[in-house]
Amino acid sequence: MNVTPYLAGWDPGAGIIELEKRQLIEEGRDPKWINNILGGTDLKKTDDPTLARLWEELQVAPVRSDFAFEEPSDLEGIRAERSPAKRRLTISYDDTELYQRMLGAWLGRCCGCALGKPVECFMSPHENLSSKERQKVYLLGVAADQYPLQNYFSDISAAQDQTGKLGCPASQRENIRFMETDDDIRYTVIAHDLLKHKGANFNTKDVMDAWLYHLPYNLVCTAEKQAYRNYVLRFQIHHGKAQEIDWLWVATHQNPYREWIGAQIRADAWGYAVPGDPELAADFAWRDARMSHIKNGIYGEMFVAAMIAAGFALADPFAVVQAGLAEIPKRSRLHAEIEQVIEICRKHKFSFAAFEAVLDDIYALLGHYHPVHTNNNAALVVAALLIGRDDFERVITLAVMGGWDTDCNGATAGSIFGAMFGAENIPAKWKAPLHDTLYSQIFNYHPISINECARQSIKIVQQMRA
Repeated sequence: MNVTPYLAGWDPGAGIIELEKRQLIEEGRDPKWINNILGGTDLKKTDDPTLARLWEELQVAPVRSDFAFEEPSDLEGIRAERSPAKRRLTISYDDTELYQRMLGAWLGRCCGCALGKPVECFMSPHENLSSKERQKVYLLGVAADQYPLQNYFSDISAAQDQTGKLGCPASQRENIRFMETDDDIRYTVIAHDLLKHKGANFNTKDVMDAWLYHLPYNLVCTAEKQAYRNYVLRFQIHHGKAQEIDWLWVATHQNPYREWIGAQIRADAWGYAVPGDPELAADFAWRDARMSHIKNGIYGEMFVAAMIAAGFALADPFAVVQAGLAEIPKRSRLHAEIEQVIEICRKHKFSFAAFEAVLDDIYALLGHYHPVHTNNNAALVVAALLIGRDDFERVITLAVMGGWDTDCNGATAGSIFGAMFGAENIPAKWKAPLHDTLYSQIFNYHPISINECARQSIKIVQQMRA
């Protein structure tokens, strides 16, 4: 159902078609069939109505007979494809310790995000980089004297004459005074606020309504921008009886970003709400993800939410990753590729000294994905957890040194670490520069104490228990 004669949103029409072709092939659609539809069309010279027609025609591309994966997007189908696992875990400590871990999760997310922000635009456009090339990007193009990372990025570098300034000055070592606003933080805050007001019975429309209340259109990107636009275009009703919402249409219409990282970065508050209950955290994540993503895009958010919930109960990063995998389809690409990443880490003896070799192997395995796809970035988070283990600095620096979506990966890895090991295990050099302050650009949370966010999260947990 094409309700407009043109393509619009995050990219211009030609870009949407180019990305849609790539996305369909990754989903297992027949590339020969797709190429026959597109032929030798010069998309940049094609008018809007023709581009919209091409998009519609591409949607019926058949799945290859040799595509080996089963990737449902409905919750019942996802659960039917899971591996057997223990779905609820025991929390064996009191609420004082839970608060320390909750604070650690909030701080870990903020520190990891702040670390990755200044280099996000340097790293994410580079596809299929070898480890040596990646080092060159850092050594010669970003911060010549700061690799391997041991602190927040400094803009005082021998490289700046060649490259100019780093991005995000408020997150650079010389300037950082608080956690500045970022999409990786805003979605956590919005979900947190929704849980405060709606509790466990929220639905997908509640999430979209929260977006419409808190987020102007210019603050949403890629899949979120397309879903926002689709919902407003067709389903936002101000007067009269509301329609039944076709969330699959909202998530997929003119949305080639539907398996990108946008949902994965929205996972944290769902895991914070239900410590020790990865299944329910994944359920919450599904309700959120389904309005903008499908398949592996949904699984990424469920995977991270489940890992965070499990992290509050488990001390072993490998067990946390396994708890996350248990909540997504075992025959999905994400599940298969994370299992391969675990084997890569095992091959290199889970050694931080071998992190370059680990990254080389991950790039060889997953470098075909877009730099902000779900699967490749989830892989870097897993590698950071398995290799960094109980060392916060190693976890977040490895997540960022891996490249691709640097602030997203630093934030997610830091959040999971914090849930596992608590605020006391985050070194002062990482948390002190934030001065316990978050600027989220969300009403009532701008600014707010990070400690206060953790205290409110504990109240949400108590509400969930009740």
